[in-house]
Amino acid sequence: MSSAQDPFYIVREEIQESIDKLQSSYRQWENSPGDGAEHVHLTKELLASCESIEWQVDELDKTISVASRDPSWYGIDEVELEKRRRWTSTARTQVGNVKKTVVVGLDLNGFGTTSASGMRRELMRMPNNHQTDRSNQYAIQDNDDFIQSESDRQMLLIKQQDEDLDELSESVERIGGIGITIHDELLAQEKIIDDLGTEMDSTSNRLDFVQKKVAMVMKKASAKGQIMMICFLLALFIILFVLVFFT
Repeated sequence: MSSAQDPFYIVREEIQESIDKLQSSYRQWENSPGDGAEHVHLTKELLASCESIEWQVDELDKTISVASRDPSWYGIDEVELEKRRRWTSTARTQVGNVKKTVVVGLDLNGFGTTSASGMRRELMRMPNNHQTDRSNQYAIQDNDDFIQSESDRQMLLIKQQDEDLDELSESVERIGGIGITIHDELLAQEKIIDDLGTEMDSTSNRLDFVQKKVAMVMKKASAKGQIMMICFLLALFIILFVLVFFT
């Protein structure tokens, strides 16, 4: 699967855009007066962005954990998994540094840790931040749905392959049975041919014997005897012909 089609890279790109915006706002926060209204507004915005991005990175880490159970299902390897873990770790570090600096700035300006936490809780209830979280949740949900659909598709492919292998096995068994039948039939035909050859040899020998006997009789018999024998044989032939075709 290409990076353009991988849900991880799609979500990562969205998170990276959020981190870039966060760093841009952080630079504005650094350059704004510490006691001005703009500084307070940027502080709220930075804390809200940090909370949102951290949640997105955590959800992305969950998908990496799911994929690490069986990487081959999702078409990735251990090198790719380690690359993704490094990116989420780097992203979490970047956001954590910004968040830590902003919180320290709140303490230095007299807000205190309790006020900063209260401000974060208040920001989490703001409509715009809620919409951002919902949008991010939808993105992660789409990623989970895609992973689930890929898992279902792989299971279906395996099931189809098993069915194809079963059909192939049955076909091989049928072909093997036909081969055995043909082998037995060839052996039977070979035996018949051998018996026929033996019978023809025996008949040929008998015929040679009869021919020799007839030749000897013909030599011993006179011309008159030969004529009588021919007549006798002709009469015998006629009798046999009548018996065979007219009875």
